[in-house]
Amino acid sequence: MPSFFAFQQGSDPRGATTDSSPLLGRFRAVPNAQRFGVRTQRSVLFTNSTAGRGLGRAYGAIFGNGDGSDSEDGDLSDDDEEGIIRRWARTSRDLWLEPKQPAVARAVDKWWSRWAVLAALPAALAVTWCALPFPQYDLPDDNDIDGLGFGSNELGHKTPGHGEARVEINFWFFLFVYYGFYNITALMWVTKVFNIYSLNWWPQSLGFPFTVSVIAAISITAPIPVYCFPESRWLTNHNTTWICWTFFTMAMPLIIAFAILLNHERHLGLRQSLSETQRIFTSSWWTGDTDTISGRDRPRRPPIPQAAFDPDAPSGFSLAPDATHRDRPRNLAMRKRWIPASFVRFIWFCTALFIAMMAYVLGEAYAEVYLRTLPHNTIHTIFYVYSWVVTVHLLDGLVGWILGGNEGERVGSYPLGWIFKLYFSLTYQTYVRALYARLRSPEQFIYLQILSSSFLIILAPLTISKPFHYILTVLSINGQTLPAYRKFCARNIFIRGIAENVSMLTFLGSILVLHYGSNKDVYPYFAFEQGETTRPVGPVGSPMGGGDQYNFSLTLYASTITWACEITAGWIARRILWYGWKVDVTGEAKTDMGMLPELLPTGVVVMVHVLQNMLFSIVRLRFH
Repeated sequence: MPSFFAFQQGSDPRGATTDSSPLLGRFRAVPNAQRFGVRTQRSVLFTNSTAGRGLGRAYGAIFGNGDGSDSEDGDLSDDDEEGIIRRWARTSRDLWLEPKQPAVARAVDKWWSRWAVLAALPAALAVTWCALPFPQYDLPDDNDIDGLGFGSNELGHKTPGHGEARVEINFWFFLFVYYGFYNITALMWVTKVFNIYSLNWWPQSLGFPFTVSVIAAISITAPIPVYCFPESRWLTNHNTTWICWTFFTMAMPLIIAFAILLNHERHLGLRQSLSETQRIFTSSWWTGDTDTISGRDRPRRPPIPQAAFDPDAPSGFSLAPDATHRDRPRNLAMRKRWIPASFVRFIWFCTALFIAMMAYVLGEAYAEVYLRTLPHNTIHTIFYVYSWVVTVHLLDGLVGWILGGNEGERVGSYPLGWIFKLYFSLTYQTYVRALYARLRSPEQFIYLQILSSSFLIILAPLTISKPFHYILTVLSINGQTLPAYRKFCARNIFIRGIAENVSMLTFLGSILVLHYGSNKDVYPYFAFEQGETTRPVGPVGSPMGGGDQYNFSLTLYASTITWACEITAGWIARRILWYGWKVDVTGEAKTDMGMLPELLPTGVVVMVHVLQNMLFSIVRLRFH
């Protein structure tokens, strides 16, 4: 595996498994801690730790207490420019390319550094991407698109949803720069998820750089013929077309990995030949069967069927010639029906990844429906918001059930559950943020925020309580112990806070750069006009509260106040959990990322990809 996606394989955990030591793919989530000067203590690292008691000596060792991680920099003076560059390069490598426990632990230890890498950095990358200036051209006067004889309203876009296209954009810039970055981020997301699963999806003979370059090239060049033929060019003006093509691009690694495993017979029997000593304790010693189904290895000794042994023979044993291979076809048929647990786990993993990729396709369809039916009153707004909430939570619950948290539960990977929880939480938040751009009165912001904050403050203590866990256990919904269950609840609350912060920061940054920047006409959804009035809503004639317009100022200030309310609600919920159950949400999250350093770069890539989805779904495409 290339060093860019390095994975330090741990030891086989069988015989020493607990509910509080989660899996990292097929291996334990505490790989090679001794490499960083940390003595692994599973009873300390992944228990239901709290602020004062749960981090233990291992946590202190990782977070800079004598780990010796800075020893390489001892000869580098702060005044030495070359030393500063080398230190910066080493820090970047230890955080993003080959994440190491001490570096990641230090990055998430303080609130300001944790906020910088988990909120500010993904938001800055997404906002910079959407701010790249498009080459723009004036619309033709005849309202005819490339001589096809129809206008923008007949292309499937209805105002005032996305807004009518105000300019034409350069197709090649969109394809190679804007859409190219979008696709590369999507491929990186899939690759990093496979990395956490500890499986290479690319052929070993080709390597990762070549394989991902080929897929990226295909994803970029395949739409060119669609654009070049006038009969199919209309497809390129639909956002959904590009979203579906990205979905297929992201599915390529799954298809390749599945084909590789089938080619290597990972779905059949044993994959490696056993030694002579190992074969003594298996049936292959007596039946002469090889260790693989296809029989590529030659038997190490002649077959000696057990049924052919004659106990009445005077000496030695005798073989019935016609029984030599009597049981061989039956044994092979039985083994062909046996599917290894590792392959079953991989199928579950692919299913979870497929559902996650389908979620953003459904999100695009949801955004289209919502935007085509604008304007909405308060009741309609709440219905759209919470119908999407229910959909995302159902998909999140299904994927969480597939991934599990304990060994033997389908995939059974805690870090994968961490990443997918972040993905679904942020997917929900991004579409709620985009909704804020079309709320038409302060009362709509207030009611939505009251519902959101109340759910967090009330449901967080309720779901973490012992009676609630007991009910889930009785109903066979959750099979975890109470400490493991509370750790998952604390993780979910922390992830929700990350999703709220990074999505709101991106939303505020994007409306600023798109409203005042050069791409204002490319994103008419965010091109607020002062004094822009709305059409009447139903028989009432105006939205709730009498508000009859939305503009940039209302959206900016109301969203900022909403963000402050979310931060306050999160702080209250964490204090309740600490004083009521001694559960330290932030401490648990710092321990997770400190002991599982791959969570940091993977989480950042996931967040950038989801934030790009929010912005890509509202760009107006009309090519010159």
